[in-house]
Amino acid sequence: MSDLKSLKVKLFADGADLAGMKEMAANPLIKGFTTNPTLMRKAGVADYKAFAIDVLKAIPDRPVSFEVFADEFPQMERQALEIASWGRNVNVKIPVTNTKGEFCGPLVERLSKAGVKLNVTALLTLEQVKRVTERLATETPAIISVFAGRIADTGRDPVPLMADAVKIMRAKPKAELIWASPRELLNIFQADAIGCHIITATNDILKKLSLVGKNLDQYSLETVEMFHNDAKAAGYGIAARAAA
Repeated sequence: MSDLKSLKVKLFADGADLAGMKEMAANPLIKGFTTNPTLMRKAGVADYKAFAIDVLKAIPDRPVSFEVFADEFPQMERQALEIASWGRNVNVKIPVTNTKGEFCGPLVERLSKAGVKLNVTALLTLEQVKRVTERLATETPAIISVFAGRIADTGRDPVPLMADAVKIMRAKPKAELIWASPRELLNIFQADAIGCHIITATNDILKKLSLVGKNLDQYSLETVEMFHNDAKAAGYGIAARAAA
């Protein structure tokens, strides 16, 4: 569990802060990048295309996913074709449904057959994985993002579901499964153990990679030191009780 060199799962960085993305791009362990409109809004991105072009200039050698944001499928398709034209390393993120709950399958099929590299996103069930996999063109690379972290947030163990998703997607050998929205570093090793192709994580989680294999006794001591030093820095004190 503690050997990063033995990992087969690919690590992608999830975020929309350009400086943070450049920082992660300098790490050879990071094999790709994902973004979404929510992360971009939080990062203060005002011009969607200008930001994407800046990212692709900074990261020309690894896959980067940018998401459509229209809600009607014809508009999604136009946005997807435009986004795909921005770079050869672009994956276009298509949500598994629109906000009306309508399945994206026909759109996925058209785009995939046209050679657009997709990242179908926001999946949480095996039925969704099956339906999306069926629509992917055999000859076109694609990604399916299952939000394992959100599954875990509901009190369900995502590991069996993700393992089954890997099996379902074997029908399309050029399709890769992303373990999306991980909550802790352990998820990287869980994803690796079941044969998941990719895990995408925020910089906060990826920065913990230096902890992998750390001596737990030493980590315990450092934790005690942290509590002690913070109490000291805060000037905390407890006055002795006066004698009766």
